[in-house]
Amino acid sequence: MMPAPMLCASMIRPLLLSIALSLAVAAPFAQAAETPPPDPEDNPLLITAGFLDHHQDLKYRMHGMQAYRKGRYEDALRFFRRAGFFADKPSQGMVAEMYWNGQGTPRDPVQAYIWMDLAAERGYRGFLLQRERYWKALSEAERARAVEEGQVLYARFGDAAAKPRYEHQLRIGKSQMTGSRTGFNRGVQIEIPGPDGSQSIPGSKFYDDRYWDAKKYWAWQDKLWMKPRIGKVVIGEIEETGTPSRIPETAPEVDAPEPQVNDVEPPGPGTVD
Repeated sequence: MMPAPMLCASMIRPLLLSIALSLAVAAPFAQAAETPPPDPEDNPLLITAGFLDHHQDLKYRMHGMQAYRKGRYEDALRFFRRAGFFADKPSQGMVAEMYWNGQGTPRDPVQAYIWMDLAAERGYRGFLLQRERYWKALSEAERARAVEEGQVLYARFGDAAAKPRYEHQLRIGKSQMTGSRTGFNRGVQIEIPGPDGSQSIPGSKFYDDRYWDAKKYWAWQDKLWMKPRIGKVVIGEIEETGTPSRIPETAPEVDAPEPQVNDVEPPGPGTVD
């Protein structure tokens, strides 16, 4: 059975490029009953203050989208893998897309399927649909490889490993910030040195609980990605969207080494083109 290289290009890339970039840094929580927290990307001082250093899923997804749009596919792939190491499902979906199309890496439909299976782990509809399209395009030999090789990737990048390591980073970040020992100090002012002298921002922006409480953070991610609004992009229907992962459960490697990247400074507002 021959795979269809352009299938995902016409369907999953619009989904990811239209959403992943706009959500590269935490977007407002759409809850009518409460005031949403500010979007960190709209405030360069929050980025300077180290917000992205403690949210590596967002940081490296942002770098990945920038590199991808500039055609630097090898860099983009490394950034997306790093974001996926910290439980970022959109980035795992982009890794799958790049393996499927041979962007920044030799084309490998088996690796593409495994990464899309990872992206679909939480039941996000767009990724489930694309995973099933990948599966239908694989040969029987490729399907057998995917089931076998997928266990190695799940051990490192699956939620059982990635969520605990991300939550650990959130706890470290919060513990290092002024005012965090007392829980949440809305009166704290954060001084940020700059070329024109120091500036200050209120702690209420930096310390919004929904940026640092893991349960609330995952709930926000689920709300955004379960049924994303992507304008008129049509994903279509497929019979097996409810099919669970075909890859057997494996012991998580929470302490696995991080994927290496050529790191750069976090981008500020207006730098994404």
